[in-house]
Amino acid sequence: MEILVWPGSLREQSLNRKLASLISQKLGEFDLEVDLIDFREYSMPLFDGDIQNTSGLPETTTRLAKKISDCDGFVLVMPEYNYGVPGPVKNAIDWLSRIRPYPTSGKVGFLSSASPSLVGGARGLIAVRPTLSFMGAWLMPDAFSLANASQAFDSEGSLRDGELDDMLREMLNKFVNAASKFADQ
Repeated sequence: MEILVWPGSLREQSLNRKLASLISQKLGEFDLEVDLIDFREYSMPLFDGDIQNTSGLPETTTRLAKKISDCDGFVLVMPEYNYGVPGPVKNAIDWLSRIRPYPTSGKVGFLSSASPSLVGGARGLIAVRPTLSFMGAWLMPDAFSLANASQAFDSEGSLRDGELDDMLREMLNKFVNAASKFADQ
């Protein structure tokens, strides 16, 4: 079984990239194939129907769509910008939504975020949920929002708080079980 981990941040030292790396490591403990992508390799122009009509889909969109289509489940680890979805993630989703069937259709997804705030990016995850659900993704009801993330990691990139680490592991266990059940169908 293959799981795609998509850190929805472009910044090299992003807390969300750090969390995506930790999640990838934890998923590897489940004896899965884990594909941790670098979102910067999928840079897309701002969505414009005229570009699609004259040039078709950007090559980066079709590559990302293939990654999503080929996986058995995906984890989106995304920052919250201004109480919502960051522009690069929303733009990628807008481009991906032009493909039929949707690459996310029938895929089990797990949402996660990290933020230095006390909310942990949860509002951004709430905002992205309707769009991915509309595109046929089966999103796990639980999401992992890491508050105070700038102090949450130790020097090795692990979570300092053992209870939070256990909670993340349990959420990922449920996600892997759900994704494997869908993959078997």
